[in-house]
Amino acid sequence: MASEVQWVAPGPGPWEAEGAHFPRPIPRFGRASFKRAFGKGFALSTARYGLLLSHFEAEFVNGFWYQQPAAFGAPKGAKGPPPAPILWLLTRLHPGMRARIRITEDAFARKLWREDLKQWDEVDKPDALRRHAAHLAVDVSALDDAALAAHLHAVDEHVEAMIVLHHRYTITCTLPVGDLLAHVSEWTGESPSAILEMLRGTTPISRGILATELASLLAAVRDDAEARAILDGSDPAAIIASLRALPGATGASAREFFDRIAHRSLSYELAAKSAGEMPEMLVNAVRAALRGERGDESGDAKVRIAAIREKVPAIHHATFDELLGEARVINRLRDERGIYSDGYAVGIARRAVLELGRRLVTRGLLAAADHAVDVELEEAIALLEGRPGPSKDEIAERVTWRTTMSVADIPATLGGAPAPPPSPDLLPAAARRAARAIDAVLSNLFKEAETTSTATVIRGLSVNDGVYEGTARLIEDASQFDRLQEGDVLVTRATAPYFNVVLPMLGAIVTDRGGQLCHAAIVSREYGIPGVVGTKDATRLIPDGARVRVDGSKGEVTILQKPS
Repeated sequence: MASEVQWVAPGPGPWEAEGAHFPRPIPRFGRASFKRAFGKGFALSTARYGLLLSHFEAEFVNGFWYQQPAAFGAPKGAKGPPPAPILWLLTRLHPGMRARIRITEDAFARKLWREDLKQWDEVDKPDALRRHAAHLAVDVSALDDAALAAHLHAVDEHVEAMIVLHHRYTITCTLPVGDLLAHVSEWTGESPSAILEMLRGTTPISRGILATELASLLAAVRDDAEARAILDGSDPAAIIASLRALPGATGASAREFFDRIAHRSLSYELAAKSAGEMPEMLVNAVRAALRGERGDESGDAKVRIAAIREKVPAIHHATFDELLGEARVINRLRDERGIYSDGYAVGIARRAVLELGRRLVTRGLLAAADHAVDVELEEAIALLEGRPGPSKDEIAERVTWRTTMSVADIPATLGGAPAPPPSPDLLPAAARRAARAIDAVLSNLFKEAETTSTATVIRGLSVNDGVYEGTARLIEDASQFDRLQEGDVLVTRATAPYFNVVLPMLGAIVTDRGGQLCHAAIVSREYGIPGVVGTKDATRLIPDGARVRVDGSKGEVTILQKPS
């Protein structure tokens, strides 16, 4: 089937496959709303800060996400920036561009991100949690078909709103970090990895979803011999049920933790299982956390800060202190905005889609309940109402395509090679500062290692020091997390911030995709485990079950012994 598929640019200009977040085709359910929300949220964020990068055009090609950057005022499908003299004039004479640049000047002067962080903490995050709770209060199994159809529409709209919310804060949480990267790199020549280590300890949620609730459960279990005995059981579902049924603080803590995590998504899209669908993973994570809680890593950051500050010319010390302070204040928003918005909404939508799937299976219209994620919303409603829709076999073919194809099988670009961004030196001061910051973010989010791997030594980007030896566990997507055992090395194409639920079990992280600012890098640094990202080939070269050594300092993974 793959050989018959055509790969055609979805519009004028060059398009790049986005594999750092979406290494596989995106499921059909909610795909259209996902695209709308991404474009709207990102455009709102760049407009608020006056960036000359307006948004990303995004299209699906055979289910894969392709995108192209769109500059403010540029014609759709532009193959690159205008000639340097024209850009210089436009940014100084064009009324729209001048207005955007004034917004940027004001944003830096006011530290607009601090206002936005307050809005997040006091308004948007609490509102999102209330909306999640309202949808979760619906018993989907008790709905008749008409009510379930209405609920499917409602959760699709909820996911769309939460994706808008997520991306509305994209520039808020990345601009100060990029500003720090750009300036400190220029002053010192330090690597992005070393600079970003100064942010360690600033994003507690990156150390584990529901860390507070988990800490309460761990404290209760330590003081409860019956709970510890229950955790030694062999049936994960029974263990969770028994812990929840315990009296007193232990039962209350268990109910709080397992209820709140049950419908949390572990991926950006609803094909992956939610946390509650993998009881073995949850029990193993609790066991691992109970045996080996990690301390505060902020001390390492203080050492790194002092070392880098010493390399900064004295004339820039005050600016360095200010930039670092702003980046450390805002850094937690990077993961929070996803975990509390679409990370929860996707799991809520999955619950409803699986209920749809179960009903269609009983009617002989689906081969498995989870195939429903590859049915478009209107197709789903038609099948639910007994109207014509895609056949069971057609849907199964969609599932096969989604689960067997990856970005490794597709063209990296369509419509030609993208042009490099314009030199920031052409821009007025505020726009130049913002452009350098955003360039620093984008290059360190997506730029992978340029080194070459061998059959036994896989090379990538070092994102956290340390050496660890353990068993490589090749994970295709979050739905396979129940295969992880304590001490494993997670080897995967890419991670989402929601992967941090399994951090207590991991000895190290290795990924194909992503750069120094990808989520795998963030959680490796924050949790204090070795990480190597952007290898391009780890999932192809490292066999599942192999014994490996992960050297975070060198950015290397050595295969010590292949499985027999």
